[in-house]
Amino acid sequence: MLDIQNITKRYGTHTAIDKVNITVPRGTVFGLLGPNGAGKSTLIRIVNQIISADEGTVLFDGEPLSPRHTAQIGYLPEERGLYRKMKVGEQAMYLAQLKGLSTREAESRLHWWFDHLDIEQWWNRKVEELSKGMQQKVQFVTTVLHEPKLLIFDEPFSGFDPLNAELLKNEILRLRDEGATVVLSTHNMASVEEICDTFALINHSHVVLQGNVREVRQRFACGLWHIEAETSADIALPANCQIRNKQYNSNLWQADIDIAESDINTLIAAILPQCKLRSVNQILPSMNDIFIKAISE
Repeated sequence: MLDIQNITKRYGTHTAIDKVNITVPRGTVFGLLGPNGAGKSTLIRIVNQIISADEGTVLFDGEPLSPRHTAQIGYLPEERGLYRKMKVGEQAMYLAQLKGLSTREAESRLHWWFDHLDIEQWWNRKVEELSKGMQQKVQFVTTVLHEPKLLIFDEPFSGFDPLNAELLKNEILRLRDEGATVVLSTHNMASVEEICDTFALINHSHVVLQGNVREVRQRFACGLWHIEAETSADIALPANCQIRNKQYNSNLWQADIDIAESDINTLIAAILPQCKLRSVNQILPSMNDIFIKAISE
């Protein structure tokens, strides 16, 4: 869907992004990650054609990015921009019509979304009467209303309580499943694990890590396995195992074991005669751990 090729942007002597190459697969949620000042916002502004790159090419659906693609992109910026004195419904209608929807179609779609997100009762209230989270819902609706091919969300969970954050995550996944491609710029690494299919990590204007979320987590795995078994006695382990953590109570034996992946079958074979094995799971590092490690290196 989106192919970013050797994009460079400079501001005077400062290089904001330098020869960045990123591919966002169609129909996926793509995480755009990085510390503050890494170059994420610059890249998002280039894709939205707010600013131009100094070098490189952006392909949108196989074609060079051009102004006519604007209607196929929905952008929710980190800086919120609703008119506080306007009524919610009036403003939503105005923004929908700016995106090319007729009055009838805009009203129909808006009422569906407002009812779906349980904000219908705010239609005739002024924006300044809404909480930050409620305003966020309204802007989310106006971002997705024209059903664009590409959705770009910059810190979309900011201002949401856990319940509404979960609601928004489910909506993003539903939009993906219905064919939209989503770029998610966030510092919330737990959200990346939950909803992102692929990602790119930018630091000091360069891409330092990218790929499939689960594959990268496996690549950074450090040889720890969590084992659970039902037994009336402690379990004897092979000498090449190092126990990092162990619990044993009510006939449930649990342990985190440091062992090479090539030796895991040997470990299982040693355990099976002693107990009823319940589960063996590789302990993968969190995206937060990977983020810190990649940036530190």
